[in-house]
Amino acid sequence: KMASTAAGKQRIPKVAKVKNKAPAEVQITAEQLLREAKERELELLPPPPKQKITDEEELNDYKLKKRKGFEDNIRKNRTVISNWIKYAQWEESLKEVQRARSIYERALDVDHRNIALWLKYAEMEMKNRQVNHARNIWDRAITILPRVNQFWYKYSYMEEMLGNIAGCRQVFERWTEWEPEEQAWHSYINFELRYKEVDKSASLLKLLNSSALVIVHPDVKNWIKYARFEEKHGYIAHGRKVFERSVEFFGEEHVNENLFVAFARFEEKQKEFERVRVIYKYALDRIPKHQAQELFKFYTVFEKKFGDRRGIEDVIVSKRRFQYEEEVKASPHNYDAWFDYLRLVESDADPDTAREVYERAIANIPPIQEKRHWRRYIYLWINYALYEELEVKDPERTRQVYQACLDLIPHKKFTFAKIWLLFGQFEIRQKNLQAARRGLGTAIGKCPKNKLFKGYIELELQLREFDRCRKLYEKYLEFAPENCTTWIKFSELETILGDTERARAIFELAIGQPRLDMPEVLWKSYIDFEIEQEEFDNTRGLYQRLLQRTQHVKVWISYAQYELSIDASDRLQRCRGIFEEGNKGLRSCEEKEERLMLLESWKEFEQEFGSDTTRERVKKLLPEKVKKRRKLTAEDGSDAGWEEYYDYIFPEDAANQPNLKLLAMAKMWKRQQQEEEDDDDDEEDEEDENRGTHLSEISSSISISLAASPSRLNSGATERAVTCPCHSSRATDPSAFPMTARTKSEVSC
Repeated sequence: KMASTAAGKQRIPKVAKVKNKAPAEVQITAEQLLREAKERELELLPPPPKQKITDEEELNDYKLKKRKGFEDNIRKNRTVISNWIKYAQWEESLKEVQRARSIYERALDVDHRNIALWLKYAEMEMKNRQVNHARNIWDRAITILPRVNQFWYKYSYMEEMLGNIAGCRQVFERWTEWEPEEQAWHSYINFELRYKEVDKSASLLKLLNSSALVIVHPDVKNWIKYARFEEKHGYIAHGRKVFERSVEFFGEEHVNENLFVAFARFEEKQKEFERVRVIYKYALDRIPKHQAQELFKFYTVFEKKFGDRRGIEDVIVSKRRFQYEEEVKASPHNYDAWFDYLRLVESDADPDTAREVYERAIANIPPIQEKRHWRRYIYLWINYALYEELEVKDPERTRQVYQACLDLIPHKKFTFAKIWLLFGQFEIRQKNLQAARRGLGTAIGKCPKNKLFKGYIELELQLREFDRCRKLYEKYLEFAPENCTTWIKFSELETILGDTERARAIFELAIGQPRLDMPEVLWKSYIDFEIEQEEFDNTRGLYQRLLQRTQHVKVWISYAQYELSIDASDRLQRCRGIFEEGNKGLRSCEEKEERLMLLESWKEFEQEFGSDTTRERVKKLLPEKVKKRRKLTAEDGSDAGWEEYYDYIFPEDAANQPNLKLLAMAKMWKRQQQEEEDDDDDEEDEEDENRGTHLSEISSSISISLAASPSRLNSGATERAVTCPCHSSRATDPSAFPMTARTKSEVSC
């Protein structure tokens, strides 16, 4: 019983417990497992045994089994077209065409838009030479799916292979009614060309360009192909008409450089060189520069082959003109680009074209009324006026240009004297003096400027109208009384005219002005004027008046040189007196270099004209150059260190006498120190012999003295001098004592 019970129980194997649940060091992926299985070929099944069919009954059983399998697959999923195709191909392999046809028809009922199904169905019919069935299938396919180009290609190819040219043409005509892509049209054209139907091909190309190209495929290459077709078959006039129609069709908005290049090369082959030039120029005038690179290239090559030097230059000029056009379109206020463009146009184009470009350029008025923005712009007007006057030789238009420019400038804010002066000079060249004076007078009245006055005065001087010059100088000085150059020029004019009193009066008025821009130049001119007139007393008076205003060293030196230059008996005494007076006057001057300059000039004078006594006197007055240091302070007030500089100490300065004495004593002490060091070097050998006994005596004396007065040692005796009993004087060399601790005071021996 126990045995039967044990036998009846099923033993459940124990599951081993995993003790270490940490991940393994080497992890195995599913990909590795699959790869190992493939390598070991664990899933390979042995091929089924080959079955040999020996009689009809076995064949029928085999067919039934296969058909049942195919039908089961179709029943499981009817939408999988591959099952239908495999089923039909199997039936076809058994020469069961009717059954295969039935299967394809059943499949088409399931999915009639499947392209592969139609193709397999038609190919089966064509393989079995069922032409009418194949035609029927292709007709059904292109009727249901007319946009599938593959059906049309297969259908037309089949008809052509069968030699049914009319049927193939009919297929292509039916296809073109659907306005297919370009390749379909080209296939139809090539078909007609294969059978030498050129007229039909030409009509097709016309149809292509009149309907499909315009509506569906508006592309340049189709027009070019059409024209080349006409050219290839000798229809030159038709080819030219095609190109002309294409240019008209695309117009100026959709121009393409490839079309014009092809058109030009077509005309070049026909030796129509003038037409080629016209085509290139027409295209260059309408195509943007960045899109016409190839056009320029072909145009240049053409001119090099068939043109002259002028033609080649025209090409280069056209290219540069396009570049400038693009620049000025991108930045209309880039006046430098306008200048380059105008220079090119002036050198090559006719006056009307140049005027048109000038008008376009001057129309770009600066947006801000500030003179710095108008400086380049105003030269456009100047160049325009000069071009009209010198190149076109049209004075009336030049006058209009100047007048329009002057009307445009906002004279209340700023003006350009150059324009007024050029306008006046132009009127004088036209022998219209009154108009020139009227224009310059208007300029001075509206917007007086230094340049305007100078130009107007120079003009009247050239005309020898001195009274007008005087009036203009008066107006000029009323406008700018601080301008020293004007006073000098006015006085020079009076001097040239011989009116010295008037010139002197002008100088007196000038130096009496409260504000002058260059007073030193004015005084120098006045002094030179008096020297030329040989008015020595007036010159001395001018120097004295000038020295009352300024104590500049150059004035003193110039005054002294002037006195020296006068041929008089007392000239040396006068010159020396001026130097002495200048030295006294410059004592209070902070710039010591100026006083030094005066003394050096005085020294040169004495070396040339003076005696030994005067030379020695001047030599004693010369300063001594001393190097000093001063503290520098940064901008934020912090310490910036020290810098060295040179100062001059004059012997005459009473304040500097103590410093000079101290400096002399320091130098004398330094010399004495050097002499003593030399003497010490000579006596070193003698002192070395007696130093040992001398030091022992000194050390014993010091120890006795310290033992006798320990309280003095504790109360700070180390800071006092220690007196040696064997010497009454104090020793000046503390290093002579071999003590471990030096005292702060001198130790006397």
